[in-house]
Amino acid sequence: MGTSIPLNQARSRLYVTFIDKENREHRLAVNKGDNLLDVAQAHDLEMEGACGGSCACSTCHVIVVDEEYYERMPEPEDDENDMLDLAFGLTETSRLGCQVVMTKELDGLRVKLPNMTRNLQASDFSN
Repeated sequence: MGTSIPLNQARSRLYVTFIDKENREHRLAVNKGDNLLDVAQAHDLEMEGACGGSCACSTCHVIVVDEEYYERMPEPEDDENDMLDLAFGLTETSRLGCQVVMTKELDGLRVKLPNMTRNLQASDFSN
Protein backbone atom coordinates (compact mmCIF):
# COMPACT_ATOMS: atom_id res chain seq x y z
CA MET A 1 0.00 0.00 0.00
CA GLY A 2 1.39 3.45 -0.93
CA THR A 3 1.76 6.30 1.48
CA SER A 4 -0.49 9.29 1.17
CA ILE A 5 0.10 12.91 2.06
CA PRO A 6 -2.22 14.24 4.77
CA LEU A 7 -4.89 16.42 3.18
CA ASN A 8 -3.88 19.56 5.07
CA GLN A 9 -0.24 19.08 4.00
CA ALA A 10 -1.20 18.44 0.37
CA ARG A 11 -3.15 21.70 0.31
CA SER A 12 -0.14 23.63 1.60
CA ARG A 13 2.04 22.54 -1.33
CA LEU A 14 2.68 25.11 -4.01
CA TYR A 15 4.00 24.54 -7.51
CA VAL A 16 6.51 26.36 -9.66
CA THR A 17 7.65 25.44 -13.15
CA PHE A 18 11.18 26.20 -14.33
CA ILE A 19 11.79 26.23 -18.09
CA ASP A 20 15.45 25.44 -18.68
CA LYS A 21 17.76 26.56 -21.49
CA GLU A 22 16.66 23.60 -23.63
CA ASN A 23 12.98 24.59 -23.10
CA ARG A 24 12.34 21.57 -20.88
CA GLU A 25 9.77 22.19 -18.16
CA HIS A 26 10.41 21.15 -14.57
CA ARG A 27 7.25 21.36 -12.41
CA LEU A 28 8.27 21.27 -8.77
CA ALA A 29 6.38 21.12 -5.49
CA VAL A 30 7.62 23.80 -3.09
CA ASN A 31 6.71 25.21 0.28
CA LYS A 32 5.47 28.66 1.16
CA GLY A 33 8.53 30.78 1.95
CA ASP A 34 10.93 28.96 -0.40
CA ASN A 35 12.86 31.21 -2.77
CA LEU A 36 13.46 30.26 -6.39
CA LEU A 37 17.25 30.10 -6.08
CA ASP A 38 17.09 27.54 -3.27
CA VAL A 39 14.44 25.52 -5.11
CA ALA A 40 16.43 25.46 -8.37
CA GLN A 41 19.65 24.44 -6.64
CA ALA A 42 17.91 21.76 -4.55
CA HIS A 43 16.66 20.19 -7.80
CA ASP A 44 19.99 20.51 -9.68
CA LEU A 45 18.69 23.06 -12.16
CA GLU A 46 21.29 25.30 -13.75
CA MET A 47 21.15 28.41 -11.58
CA GLU A 48 24.49 29.56 -10.20
CA GLY A 49 23.62 31.95 -7.38
CA ALA A 50 27.25 33.12 -7.13
CA CYS A 51 26.59 35.45 -4.18
CA GLY A 52 24.75 32.80 -2.18
CA GLY A 53 21.39 34.54 -2.41
CA SER A 54 22.45 37.88 -0.93
CA CYS A 55 21.17 39.96 -3.87
CA ALA A 56 24.73 40.89 -4.87
CA CYS A 57 24.94 39.33 -8.35
CA SER A 58 22.63 38.50 -11.26
CA THR A 59 23.38 34.79 -11.74
CA CYS A 60 19.96 33.70 -10.44
CA HIS A 61 18.13 35.87 -13.00
CA VAL A 62 14.77 34.40 -14.04
CA ILE A 63 12.14 35.61 -16.47
CA VAL A 64 8.56 35.38 -15.24
CA VAL A 65 6.60 33.89 -18.14
CA ASP A 66 3.12 35.11 -17.24
CA GLU A 67 2.83 38.83 -16.55
CA GLU A 68 -0.12 38.25 -14.21
CA TYR A 69 2.23 36.42 -11.82
CA TYR A 70 4.82 39.18 -12.11
CA GLU A 71 2.16 41.67 -11.02
CA ARG A 72 1.41 39.56 -7.92
CA MET A 73 4.99 39.91 -6.67
CA PRO A 74 6.21 42.70 -4.41
CA GLU A 75 8.09 45.43 -6.28
CA PRO A 76 11.83 44.75 -6.57
CA GLU A 77 13.96 46.62 -4.03
CA ASP A 78 16.66 49.02 -5.28
CA ASP A 79 19.43 46.43 -4.68
CA GLU A 80 17.62 43.91 -6.85
CA ASN A 81 17.05 46.46 -9.62
CA ASP A 82 20.74 47.39 -9.54
CA MET A 83 21.74 43.75 -10.01
CA LEU A 84 19.09 43.17 -12.68
CA ASP A 85 20.64 46.00 -14.68
CA LEU A 86 23.68 43.71 -15.04
CA ALA A 87 21.68 40.64 -16.07
CA PHE A 88 22.00 39.11 -19.52
CA GLY A 89 18.74 39.16 -21.48
CA LEU A 90 16.88 41.49 -19.12
CA THR A 91 13.12 41.69 -19.76
CA GLU A 92 10.19 43.62 -18.30
CA THR A 93 9.37 40.58 -16.15
CA SER A 94 12.91 39.74 -14.99
CA ARG A 95 13.56 39.04 -11.31
CA LEU A 96 16.36 37.58 -9.23
CA GLY A 97 15.43 34.08 -8.10
CA CYS A 98 16.86 34.69 -4.64
CA GLN A 99 14.35 37.51 -4.14
CA VAL A 100 11.23 35.65 -5.33
CA VAL A 101 9.67 33.99 -2.29
CA MET A 102 6.84 31.56 -2.93
CA THR A 103 3.42 32.51 -1.59
CA LYS A 104 -0.06 31.12 -2.16
CA GLU A 105 -0.57 33.90 -4.74
CA LEU A 106 2.39 32.58 -6.75
CA ASP A 107 1.16 28.96 -6.86
CA GLY A 108 1.54 27.87 -10.50
CA LEU A 109 4.32 30.37 -11.27
CA ARG A 110 6.33 29.66 -14.45
CA VAL A 111 9.82 31.08 -14.91
CA LYS A 112 12.31 30.78 -17.75
CA LEU A 113 16.02 30.46 -17.10
CA PRO A 114 17.94 32.76 -19.47
CA ASN A 115 20.32 31.25 -22.02
CA MET A 116 23.29 32.94 -20.37
CA THR A 117 24.18 34.72 -17.13
CA ARG A 118 26.78 37.32 -16.25
CA ASN A 119 28.77 36.66 -13.11
CA LEU A 120 29.23 40.30 -12.11
CA GLN A 121 28.91 40.90 -8.40
CA ALA A 122 28.46 44.14 -6.51
CA SER A 123 31.94 43.62 -5.05
CA ASP A 124 33.40 43.87 -8.58
CA PHE A 125 32.54 47.57 -8.54
CA SER A 126 33.85 48.63 -5.14
CA ASN A 127 37.23 50.27 -4.56
